[in-house]
Amino acid sequence: MKTAAAETEVLLEWTYSPRDFFESEIEVARSDYTVNIPSSAISTRLRAFEFDADDGIRQRLHDALFDLMCGVQLVTRKPFQLSKSRLTRIEPDGRRHIFVEPEGAVLTLSGFPVDTTVTDASVKVIADSKQERINGKAELAELVAKYSPEDDLLKSMLQSYSTSVSDPNNELFHLYEVRDALSTAFGGEAKAREALNISRDAWSRFGQLCNDEPLRQGRHRGKNFESRRDASEAELREGRAAALAMINAYLSFRERGGKVK
Repeated sequence: MKTAAAETEVLLEWTYSPRDFFESEIEVARSDYTVNIPSSAISTRLRAFEFDADDGIRQRLHDALFDLMCGVQLVTRKPFQLSKSRLTRIEPDGRRHIFVEPEGAVLTLSGFPVDTTVTDASVKVIADSKQERINGKAELAELVAKYSPEDDLLKSMLQSYSTSVSDPNNELFHLYEVRDALSTAFGGEAKAREALNISRDAWSRFGQLCNDEPLRQGRHRGKNFESRRDASEAELREGRAAALAMINAYLSFRERGGKVK
């Protein structure tokens, strides 16, 4: 009985931190590869001849993972670190040739979720915020990874959101850039709201919070120099939620087949 000849494989491995960033194992399946994400390590195997024939596949894989983690950040606002990939060539006889690259691709964010579990009288769990968050993270991360590679508008909004966390003194300034980017891309506020199903009240309240309130983290704090104050935690949470809702609305728009002309 004939057996298939063994092939040389390429193993790509990344490490990430913190260990609980994903909170559960994730598998990312694409047409030409599958990436497994258990705790603190990521790996994928490719046939060597396919890897060697595609000069950009290693970087595309790294970018896809980075986009996936950016999607998770939108939910958790956790700091994370993603290494560059370690490449190992595995010969048919089991010999391994390991190539090590310098570390890189670090984002620092802040804020951590607080989990709650709701039970009924029989102590049966009827609501689990952690599980709901895990499910939401996976769905959002997958959408970000799906559209980000070829969507400059989405990339711009993700960058603004990330910058809002790394630059907390100007947080609302950067969060507002999400709304601004959508308005510009769709050719005006009204067209953006209509395409994304965002209410006038929600759109206006976000603008009021970032533009009109005398907040040091906002856009026009110079107009109210004497009365300006730091934004409360509730106001910051409101701003973050509004920006995230707009990014989610845009991803839903893309899922419906929409594209910005």
